[in-house]
Amino acid sequence: MRDPTRQAALELLKAVLTRNTSLDTALDALPKIDSRDKAAAHRLAATVLRHTGTLNAVLEGFLQREPPQAVRHILWLGAAASLFLGSPPHAAVGTAVDLAKANKLEAFAGLINAVLRKVATGGVELLDGLDMPRLDTPVWAWSSWGANARAIATAHQTEAPLDVTVKPGVVMDGETLPTGSFRFPAGTSVTELAGYTEGDFWVQDVAATLPALILNAQPGERVLDLCAAPGGKTAQLAAAGAKVTAVERDAGRMGTLKGNLARLRLDVETVLADATAWRPAETFPAILLDAPCSATGTIRRHPDLLHIRKARDIIALNRLQDQLLDAAYQMLSPGGRLVYAVCSLQPDEGEARVNAACKRLGLRHDRLGLASLPEAVTDEKNIRTHPGLWTQRGGMDGFFIARLTKP
Repeated sequence: MRDPTRQAALELLKAVLTRNTSLDTALDALPKIDSRDKAAAHRLAATVLRHTGTLNAVLEGFLQREPPQAVRHILWLGAAASLFLGSPPHAAVGTAVDLAKANKLEAFAGLINAVLRKVATGGVELLDGLDMPRLDTPVWAWSSWGANARAIATAHQTEAPLDVTVKPGVVMDGETLPTGSFRFPAGTSVTELAGYTEGDFWVQDVAATLPALILNAQPGERVLDLCAAPGGKTAQLAAAGAKVTAVERDAGRMGTLKGNLARLRLDVETVLADATAWRPAETFPAILLDAPCSATGTIRRHPDLLHIRKARDIIALNRLQDQLLDAAYQMLSPGGRLVYAVCSLQPDEGEARVNAACKRLGLRHDRLGLASLPEAVTDEKNIRTHPGLWTQRGGMDGFFIARLTKP
């Protein structure tokens, strides 16, 4: 009998690991299944993607030769269910064997049964002594994170909590963070929180609130939000009373942004255009550029990123980031301020881009402080957050933020 959850999880792994598809895109492409099965499949696949190195280390002791890729995927699913998700041994083993049979891998059913029984018998003690953060992090990523590598990789071992940003005057039942966000445990259903239908809040990691806070838009001020979707920062600016023009080049993402703003009942001018080519009728005194990036700062929420991203991807992204900074400079009024941000942990997408822009364009690099998060202020007075900060509170996403002024 085919288990819809396991079958969907297997399809998700195939999409990410063999077709380099993001987990969210693969999830949207799944055949229609019950919403609970879909959510369970996503959680199972994400757990595997978060721990592939550890799962391989555990399975290595029980495999005499390398199995076909599809068989290894099934072994991963069974082992992850047993070791990380608390599935009963008979369920973790039985569903994996059934999954193999349902996918014409009957010849490996005995192997899968034998290996997963040993995993279930060994239990979580099999994880003792393993350096899981190191095993579960690609070499290219670990080496680029420098002194923060272990803290980031350790935080990546667990799911991220749910953070929300509220409209002025709204108070919620979650943990109040120093930045004004409210935090709820991982797995919280956002649509079931009080105030969702009324548009009182929106989902936004605490680190993602910082670029708009640092821009410090004033009531009535004209602000340009480039690469605006899905709209969390746009909502912050509009809720602060700014007159926001939000530019997004992707029609699908623009639809998401408009839908979010409609729920929040916030009035924003939207422009469907490529920010590298579009120009407004007049310049803006304040611009927020949350540039497209590798998004490695969001790996706790998107564990597929460390599988689909490659070091070479950063080069193409750097070119686009430079083009966007050049465009933002042209749209910025003399004396105006520009906040550049990326949800990336990679220095090439952060410090290197800002330093190059200042040299190329003559922008002045402002020195930042952050009373609510002083540990995120770098020696160069930029802001650099990462998942290893606020470990006792549940961490945060990784962001690089700098503020530049046009002479």
